[in-house]
Amino acid sequence: MLIIISIIHYLFFVYTLLLMARIIGSWFPSFANSKWMRFVAFYTNPYLNLFRKIIPPLGTLDLSPILAFFALQILESVIIRLLM
Repeated sequence: MLIIISIIHYLFFVYTLLLMARIIGSWFPSFANSKWMRFVAFYTNPYLNLFRKIIPPLGTLDLSPILAFFALQILESVIIRLLM
């Protein structure tokens, strides 16, 4: 069971890193069209779009990642507690 929990934690950690890369990458418009950022955006935009419906971007300020990180942490905790 510990291996499954470790794998779940690792997957959530990797997805959190992808979200952080997406946020940091959005600060550099020239980097946004790179192959790596298109890959990151492909996997993170559907998740972020869920939260953009709740908190739409305020001009150039997008607060949806804050909710996305919070929800990701809660989801990870719930899944791990259910497995224990």
